[in-house]
This record gives sequence, structure tokens and C-alpha cells, in this order.
Amino acid sequence: MQTTVANTVTFTGTGLHSGRPARMRVQPASAEYGIWFKRVDVLDRDNLVPAHWASGVPTPLCTLIRNDAGVEVKTIEHIMAALAGCGIHNALVELDGPEVPIMDGSAARFVDGLVKTGVRELYAPVRVIEVLKPIEYREDDGDHAVWARLEPSDGFEIDFYISFPDPAIGTQRMSMDMSNGNFVRELSDCRTFCRRADVDAMHDAGLALGGTYDNAVVVDGDAVLTPGGLRRADEAVRHKMLDALGDLALAGAPLKARYVGHRSGHAMTNKLLRTLFDTPDAWRVVECDAATARRLPGVGVRRSDLPMTA
Repeated sequence: MQTTVANTVTFTGTGLHSGRPARMRVQPASAEYGIWFKRVDVLDRDNLVPAHWASGVPTPLCTLIRNDAGVEVKTIEHIMAALAGCGIHNALVELDGPEVPIMDGSAARFVDGLVKTGVRELYAPVRVIEVLKPIEYREDDGDHAVWARLEPSDGFEIDFYISFPDPAIGTQRMSMDMSNGNFVRELSDCRTFCRRADVDAMHDAGLALGGTYDNAVVVDGDAVLTPGGLRRADEAVRHKMLDALGDLALAGAPLKARYVGHRSGHAMTNKLLRTLFDTPDAWRVVECDAATARRLPGVGVRRSDLPMTA
């Protein structure tokens, strides 16, 4: 059955890129509502923005959505991953500004709040988007290929490869089935990361103004500058998988597919979804049977699954 949060849950923090205080409330919604964001600070025009691929604005450093009135919400990938990873299909997310709070740079505090408040079943079946044939989006990044692909699968899986010049990250790859609370246990506490060489460039571009060593992993060569170091040796690739789950949640329904990302990011995942939905014979919407339901993210999630970092 479709779900929503049992009660309203509130999160406060700072916007990663804006550096501004941010307050967010996740509220219950009815069946078939989906996930919508509401900018409560915008009063002169339509302030509701659907969490949907068609509203996505391809950007390299975060996930941004915009409605027809020009109202934007950005850095939504971690709360979207938390909602998907907890199996929540319907919610209204209210914000008092343009950006979701970054918290500790992972989805752990969002997951903790959602699990604490609880999940309520609704009287409507879950429908999934079943990928019927491989769909790929590819770009060249200098000497390196960058691509993302969706393939048929019996459940929902993510396979990700990254490669960075800094030995502190280097080359990492991981593949994981997202069923049975794996997102909560294995990915939810993994933080956003950046190279020290990129920090000044982001600041000059007016980005990452709220970034600190408390909400991001910063590396420089073979050194991890963030106090306490890494939470997991392969935290970087795990965070990319977290981001991918959040970005793929903009499909509008759970995916029955395998996602493969090769050095890809937010913009590429949005372009991949656009390519999928522009290919009518590559997908179909089906009502979720019991076997498929058991393999979707969020089934069987318990608060005890959440790493202690939350």
C-alpha cells in the first residue's frame, strides 16, 4: 500500500549553497499526492513545486526543481533519498526559503526524524515504473566517459563507479540491492564530499557558502581534512549512491530497475530520466505485487538499522 508520514516532522539547519538558515517541515499527504515542495516564504505566486523529473533543472552540484512560476527549491537530493529509502510515497515538504537544510551532509538525520514520526499506510496500491529495456545517457568529459544507464531488474539496484585524482578518494565502485533497509543501514550516513581544490572555485561562484567541515567531507590529495575522518573507507561512492536514489525518486513512482552510474552526477541522472520517459517502449507503469513490494526501498526499515551518527 502507498504510505505517508504519520505526523509532521520538522528539520532546521543551514542551506549548503546559500549559507542561509533553513527550516523544513515534512507533512502527511493523501494517497496519489506524491511529493511536493511548498515555499512558504513565497506569497505572490504559485509556491508549490512538484518533486518530478520534468521540474528538474540540470545542475552539477545539487538537485534543483522549478515550477512554471519560476519558484525554485534546491539541494533536495538528501531528503528525497530519505523519503524513498523509508518507503514514503506521499508528503508535503514545506520550506521557508530556497534550499533544504544540509544537516550533517548525509540523509541520516532526515531518516531518523522520519522513522521516529512513523509511516502510515494509505488505502491505495503502490504502482512502480518498470524499465523494459536498457536506456543510457552518455557524455564525454575530456579523456573520460561519463554515463548513466537504467536496465531491467526484478527489484531496485544501484551500481556506481567514481574516480578522482585525490588518493583520499581514488577509484571506488559499489553495487547494492536497495531492499530490506539496505539504504538506511549502508548509505544513509554517508556525507557529501568535495576536493579542497574546488572549494575556492565554488565560493567564487556563490556556491557552498554554508559548507563546513561539520557538513561535508573535504579531501586534499591523500589527506581527509574533515575532523574525525571518514565514516566508511568508501564513503564517497556510497554518498554518490545516496544522491542517485534521491535523484531517481523524481521519476514520480518507485523504479523497478537497475541504475548504473559511471562518474555521473545530478544533472546526468535527470537527463537519463528524461531519456527514459521520452522512450515510450522502454517503460510501463504496473501495480506492485507482493513479491515486488518486498524488494522496494523502505520495506522492513527499523530505527535500529540507522547508524549511530544520526
